[in-house]
Amino acid sequence: MIQATEKWKERHPDAKMGFMVMNQLMYGMGTEILDAEKEKVEQLLRNSFADSTSLKGQPAIAAYVKYYKHFKKTYHVLKQQESVAFKGKSIPQSIPIVEAMFMAELKNGLLTAGHDYDALKLPLYLDTAQGTESYTLMSRNIQQPKNEDMILCDQCGVISSIIYGPDQRTRIVPETKTALFVIYAPPGISDSMIHNHLTDMYTYVKMVYPEAVVEQQQIISAR
Repeated sequence: MIQATEKWKERHPDAKMGFMVMNQLMYGMGTEILDAEKEKVEQLLRNSFADSTSLKGQPAIAAYVKYYKHFKKTYHVLKQQESVAFKGKSIPQSIPIVEAMFMAELKNGLLTAGHDYDALKLPLYLDTAQGTESYTLMSRNIQQPKNEDMILCDQCGVISSIIYGPDQRTRIVPETKTALFVIYAPPGISDSMIHNHLTDMYTYVKMVYPEAVVEQQQIISAR
């Protein structure tokens, strides 16, 4: 379903991408259990880290910080973790599928993009941006990916990049019945980190959609 280009393999030889397709998301229950789990994630962050230095010391966070630094950017998931851990912020309300993804991101530090599977034009390509492409962000702004950033494309164009995130066209919406989750993993992110992250997302989604099933799951690497 996702094919890695030779350009991606050459430019990012130690990187990976994990993905999971979940369907049967149309029969949702109440969000009470998910809300309770969300509070547990918030408390975990508040109880596990004394300061920003300890947060940055997480192996996963360190890997992303290094990648983002190459593009003169800061890793936004770290900033979100800091807001919850040290500023008393709560995980915001959203579509339950998106909430589940965001909860796992904050817990594990792994960058994840979510897409409505039925909006995709398959097959997908994991590629390296040339900096000349463009796509419409969730904010509806037109954005060119950073040159050499990792991007994911369908047959209509870019659907997400590490630095700028997912697109508007294939975003998860309340009517989404099948979702694709992709984990961008720069060097330093292990297979076990990705597997644990996917398991957490599956667990959280099942709290609202008990009939949800994993249709596909895989880790792609250049080696």
